[in-house]
Amino acid sequence: MNIFELLTQNLSSFLALITTGIFAGILAGLLGVGGGIVIVPVLFFLFQSFGVSAESAMLVATATSLATIVPTSISSIRSHHNKGNVDFDLLKRWFWFILAGVLLGSGLVTQVDGAGLTLLFAVIAILSALNMLFRTGKSALFTQLPNKAGQSAMATSIGFFSSMVGIGGGTLSVPLLTLFNYPAHKAVGTAAAIGLIISLPGALTMLIFGHTPADAPVGTVGLVNWLGFVCIVPLTVLFAPVGAALAAKLNATKLKKIFALVLLITGLRMLANYFYAG
Repeated sequence: MNIFELLTQNLSSFLALITTGIFAGILAGLLGVGGGIVIVPVLFFLFQSFGVSAESAMLVATATSLATIVPTSISSIRSHHNKGNVDFDLLKRWFWFILAGVLLGSGLVTQVDGAGLTLLFAVIAILSALNMLFRTGKSALFTQLPNKAGQSAMATSIGFFSSMVGIGGGTLSVPLLTLFNYPAHKAVGTAAAIGLIISLPGALTMLIFGHTPADAPVGTVGLVNWLGFVCIVPLTVLFAPVGAALAAKLNATKLKKIFALVLLITGLRMLANYFYAG
């Protein structure tokens, strides 16, 4: 099958994936949220509309999301590094623990069905939404980061849970770091680098060792859907500045609350999907 035949036979899939990339890019620039927390649920429901089972849709959405985070995180790291907001000392301390968590989590994804991942993502999405709704701008609970053992546990957990649900470093690491009185701007910049440590080995593990489901959408290799990757990545990068420009004109705080409500509803819907399917 040549490229033209592939395009014409899967035109609706292409258009839906292109829309996903635009949507994720605008939200990333507008609200500063990581792409994975947007891309995973959109792909989860989108793939099901193509006739893919919920379990397979979640596995492919998770792996594809991690793959899309690799190039976007590299671009983000460069931008934050130029502003001096990447804490390389913290990254040196956390690197091997994050990596261990990622390898364990992504390896586990290749061995399980997607139902448990749907539940895990739903819980993380709901907690993230509640954090955005009620904790943004609140004072830290602790004066400084925990001791070496505590930080090791934090780093391993971030790598493990993020890789299992296809999200980058920001969703979990930024709230955790700011909880311990870590500067917010450095937390965001450092999270971009954490996203690369999570996404690259995680995506490669799911690409190489993942077993492609029988009902996987067209263009899936291992658990990564390359059609989704090709459609989403350039548009996410292209439309992030559009979102940033809109943020300068609109009330970002109110928009973040609205997104949190949408994320909360999405998490609850995925939770219902899990229990209904079960």
